[in-house]
Amino acid sequence: MQSDNTVPAVRSDRVVSVDVLRGFNFIWILGGDGLMLTLAAMLRHFGSPWLEIGHALNDQFHHTVWDGFTFYDFIFPLFIFITGVSIVLSVPQLVERSGSGAAQLRILRRALTLYVLGLVYYGGLTHGLADVRFLGVLQRIAICYLAASLIFLHVGRRGIVAIVVALLAGYWALMTFIPVPGIGAGHYGPDQNLANWIDLNYLPGRLWDKTRDPEGPLSTLPAIATCLLGVLAGGVLTEKRLATQRRSILLIGTGIALLIAGYLWALQFPIIKAIWTSSFVLVAGGYSFIALGLLFQIIDVWNLRTGITPFVWIGTNAITLYLLNALMGFNAVAQRLVGGYAMIGLDNVTVPAAHAFLIRLAEVSIAILIARFLFQRRIFLRV
Repeated sequence: MQSDNTVPAVRSDRVVSVDVLRGFNFIWILGGDGLMLTLAAMLRHFGSPWLEIGHALNDQFHHTVWDGFTFYDFIFPLFIFITGVSIVLSVPQLVERSGSGAAQLRILRRALTLYVLGLVYYGGLTHGLADVRFLGVLQRIAICYLAASLIFLHVGRRGIVAIVVALLAGYWALMTFIPVPGIGAGHYGPDQNLANWIDLNYLPGRLWDKTRDPEGPLSTLPAIATCLLGVLAGGVLTEKRLATQRRSILLIGTGIALLIAGYLWALQFPIIKAIWTSSFVLVAGGYSFIALGLLFQIIDVWNLRTGITPFVWIGTNAITLYLLNALMGFNAVAQRLVGGYAMIGLDNVTVPAAHAFLIRLAEVSIAILIARFLFQRRIFLRV
């Protein structure tokens, strides 16, 4: 294994901070969330202040019940944001190599492949057409990628800003002024808002929350705005007229402005991930801009790269690892390696939840080792 301060053989045209941010984002999906939850359970068995830290960790690694914002709520919009950044880094090269028409066909094919993989991920036709989940995480990524890529190809920067404003303002207007049958207008609670009503009445197949779906059709519109925010951030990263230091400052400053706007808008239109409210888009987008700006400053400007290698491994094969985890279950493999009755006694000699923490640690380690294997053999599976 190469030393931590050397990133092995990354393509020279890649922005390393983007891969690191994607890897950081996905490590929570690949078991890091469970690792933090078991750590929180262990800490709660100690006195103050560890007890309070354990409770805080536990809260941050669960979704909010409805309105509000936790770190766990940030994971999915951050990936859609990074998808937008990646569009700016990859699509122009695709156009240069293949021409605009061929590039658009490839974008369409990639989006369709992602969508089909999403159907398979949630069981496909295993239990019949009525149980198919037509809209889910991968399907939303596919739709956002397709829409944002085509907009990026045909619309300038100011036009993209106008589209983002139109999507967020339009979604707010729909959710606020169109009355829900039997309930009325301006309600944002569960099963009381327009997005949930459309899910229940018009979205075929299986709904994730029985009567509603967090990836429903109407809430996909502001999710496209999240991806377009990533496109705008990618535009800052690739703006050659700006000094690299200036790019970091602009990213972080934009993020702060979005956070202020989002929290102010939340006073009227609450921050709700389950229906992807416009205030949620601005707040998640603000944190995404700041995270990207900080990493770009540290990694690409200051060239400080100690400890980033595992994130690069994961970030360059994120979707592949996501699907592998669904197929083989890294947690199931970890339980075979360090689970069983012999290890349960670890809780008795240390603290409760220590055994669960060990399993989660093994789960994350498996994900990292598979990512390393793929990276060092230059196996980058693209859909």
